[in-house]
Amino acid sequence: MASEPEDHPDVQVFDEIRYIEHLVRTSIARKLPVGLTYPQFEAMNLLARRGDGITPLAIARALQTTKSGLTNTLQRLHARKLIQVENCQSDGRKKRIWLTPEGRAAYGQCMVAIRPRMDRLRDGFTQKEFRDVLPFLKALRTWLGEANDAPVGELREA
Repeated sequence: MASEPEDHPDVQVFDEIRYIEHLVRTSIARKLPVGLTYPQFEAMNLLARRGDGITPLAIARALQTTKSGLTNTLQRLHARKLIQVENCQSDGRKKRIWLTPEGRAAYGQCMVAIRPRMDRLRDGFTQKEFRDVLPFLKALRTWLGEANDAPVGELREA
């Protein structure tokens, strides 16, 4: 008798990753200020963590989306005055993205709203548990990125 996909640990790992990703997105999306979407939060989070002045292409690569797919997200953030788009001084064809003071304030509100959930997460698991799982997850991400010839989770300058 052939084994069922659920019998394979590799299939189970990807199922768990998918469920975790869905639960994280849903949990964060429920705490965002009215009118702010999860993709917009992701872009703001990247700018806040990695620094301003990133190109749209670098943001798209880091978020694993296409540059054209990111365009709408950036336009909406710009319309709400949460980001500023500037021409690159060294290459006028490129754009650079910056969080505005309003964007930093909105991002701060997001972080305050999700902090209780993050605190509960940290209370539910030890730092050792998180550290122990990281090597496998990083190796899996790297392998998948190499298998697809795509930089996964890597911020490269565009």
